[in-house]
Amino acid sequence: MIEDKNPKRTPLGELGEFKLIEHLTQHFKVTQKSTIKSIGDDAAVLNFGKKQIVVSTDLLVEGVHFDLSYAPLKHLGYKAIVVNLSDIYAMNAMATQVTVSIAVSNRFPLEALEELYAGITTASKYYNVDVVGGDTTSSTSGLIISVTAIGEVEKGNEVLRSGAKPNDLLVLSGDIGAAFMGLQVLEREKEVFKVNPNSQPDLSMYTYIIERQLKPEARKDMIELLKELEVKPTSMIDISDGLSSEVIHLCKQSNVGVDLYEDKIPLDPQVISTCEEFNIDSTTIALSGGEDYELLMTISQEDFPKIKGNPNLTVIGYMTEQDRGMHLVTRADEKIEIIAKGWNALKHQE
Repeated sequence: MIEDKNPKRTPLGELGEFKLIEHLTQHFKVTQKSTIKSIGDDAAVLNFGKKQIVVSTDLLVEGVHFDLSYAPLKHLGYKAIVVNLSDIYAMNAMATQVTVSIAVSNRFPLEALEELYAGITTASKYYNVDVVGGDTTSSTSGLIISVTAIGEVEKGNEVLRSGAKPNDLLVLSGDIGAAFMGLQVLEREKEVFKVNPNSQPDLSMYTYIIERQLKPEARKDMIELLKELEVKPTSMIDISDGLSSEVIHLCKQSNVGVDLYEDKIPLDPQVISTCEEFNIDSTTIALSGGEDYELLMTISQEDFPKIKGNPNLTVIGYMTEQDRGMHLVTRADEKIEIIAKGWNALKHQE
């Protein structure tokens, strides 16, 4: 057999994260009765009796997901836990345990790792989760953090991405766009520092957006609020990659369309003013920014009176029949097709 001297090489950036996952995992078959939901949602769902277990894993890689020139190690440890817990809450579950693994190069002294783990400890206490294991190894390319989060949910109370129905309302917790704009400010100040290492930036105007980038919070409180309001979303996802990407995930997995209203998207005043300063369109940031870790959900119209007027939840659109497509309804009442322009780690490295 003649060896092919020019084997096909497909750049990972061509696929993007989600198509890559789909491609690599297409041959995995579920054989265990305890596996209720496998790959393809915010977390896996496992059935162990009365309670169902949810499991999610994330990697954070230096130079791809974080920059230590402006991300304090304690904040990074905190954030590493939070971004994983967010996936558990997106299943309408409560997080209970995490495991933490790190690969670290020899440029990090013990004191640096103590700072990282101080942040991990603070987050685990705040969110009431146990750190129950992990691994450490060496790295030739900086710091890599892997966190696996485990949670539990009563059977039947789990919320997947696939349950949205036409006429459901599209609802968002909190506000979005702040984390991305915080990153823009930090990146700008980094460039200024490179030119003049003696310059000390005044970040007092940007406290909210920088905190949203460096020390985000997962919306455990929303799961508690929804239970209190007796509202079970029909579908839910957390916003890690940008509103447009997450809306598309809900629509595709639920086989529905959507009308998303531009004038309903909640933006903090600091996001709007910083967008103006950077001459960036705030709607574009809301749709494509990512790292907000808010919860995007659909609810039945019957549940609208229960959430009406609640300052934590905003109705930003409604779900339609699949053949009507996925659209942003602009302030000028024009319909624009929603396309995924969220953050792509695989292209980020190129």
